[in-house]
Amino acid sequence: MIMMSLTRLKTVISTFILLLLTIQSSNAALQPLDSIAVIINDDVITKNELEERVEYFQKQISLSSGSVSDMDGLRKQVLERMIRDKIQLQMAAQLGIQIDDISLNRMIDAMAKKNNMTLSQLRATLKQEGIDFADFRTQSRDELIIQQLQQRMVADKVTVTEQEISQFLESNTKQDNTDVTYHLLHILIATPENASPEDIQDSREKADLIYQQIIAGEDFKNMAIRHSSGSNALNGGDLGNRKANELPQIFLDAIKGLNQGDVSKPVKSASGFHILKLASSSSSNEMVTQTRARHILIKTNPDVTDEDARGTLVQLKQRITDGENFADLANEYSEDPGSKIKGGDLGWASPGMFVPAFERIMNSLEINELSEPFQSQFGWHLMQVLERKEVDMTSTLLEAKARQAISNRKIDEELRLWLRKIRNEAYVEYVDTTLKPEQ
Repeated sequence: MIMMSLTRLKTVISTFILLLLTIQSSNAALQPLDSIAVIINDDVITKNELEERVEYFQKQISLSSGSVSDMDGLRKQVLERMIRDKIQLQMAAQLGIQIDDISLNRMIDAMAKKNNMTLSQLRATLKQEGIDFADFRTQSRDELIIQQLQQRMVADKVTVTEQEISQFLESNTKQDNTDVTYHLLHILIATPENASPEDIQDSREKADLIYQQIIAGEDFKNMAIRHSSGSNALNGGDLGNRKANELPQIFLDAIKGLNQGDVSKPVKSASGFHILKLASSSSSNEMVTQTRARHILIKTNPDVTDEDARGTLVQLKQRITDGENFADLANEYSEDPGSKIKGGDLGWASPGMFVPAFERIMNSLEINELSEPFQSQFGWHLMQVLERKEVDMTSTLLEAKARQAISNRKIDEELRLWLRKIRNEAYVEYVDTTLKPEQ
């Protein structure tokens, strides 16, 4: 029996997809093949979709007082982002990851509040910027799905040991940089997985050339948009404000001695070569918000499905809304032995004490607000926030912050490697070869 090669099979599949996409209804003209920009596994990105996203990011860059001098560079950066998102959305669909309307509405409401807007004001602002609200909701849903996928595939698998925390605190105490906050801009010139010495040298030379151009007066953000492989490239490489203990050591070493506005020489890591600009830095003592919440936990097992667990919590939420006592129901139904005897009360918690899926929901709730049923690695939860308070930093809090900082650092690195891996494993065909990135 003659077996078709994988390459030949992919070619046949690609051709079949292209033919299908050109078929319109009997009353419509054929769609020309050149409207397809890229094929990604069993999906495509059309030129119209690409141009719409390019226009969207161009508007975002303009709104942040930036400008785009290299449209081809921006187009390729946006396309790479779209390809990466498509691959992740395909994986999420295979895993059954979905975002319901309630969760999406909660996220959009939170976004509006964060920007001191009502939902109506947010709609009006988007309209003024030429962004359709329905498209905005679709994009926001996709972003939430991708976040959940990354959480499941990367973040939930990262662990932090007590020894790492001790070493971290000891190191930061010696360096006296625990409370320093840096605002950095970042360019990553990535090296391929299993890079050869020639690959590494090519990336080094490209990074050196970009560094020299920036020193000579090129705008850092524009260079990031055109050349960076970092996840923040389309934001001009802006990493935002980060504590020193949340940054990789090579970043801290690179910016040591820099003044505001200075740019570091390229530094090498496992991911490639990094160029950093110190936008600003500051030191301050920080007050931290502690939260007291309670929850009801329903675990799944061979006899209790996800739908069963969620349905039970939906019913319990309605009973609480109708006047029944949360603590009594937690004592009766919760499967968290540590908190059920306290009416589900989890006590006061500092940032980083709970798993990310739990903490995200907790931080989004108002005082006395009941959550929708949600899932973590332990099961399904119904949560209510009871109190919040501001406290000074303590040794316990420092340990929690250290755990979070180490976790964030590990997640950043693992996420970069995972994204590169799934990108390399995906079938990507550039129908429009002018969009293909330089080798």
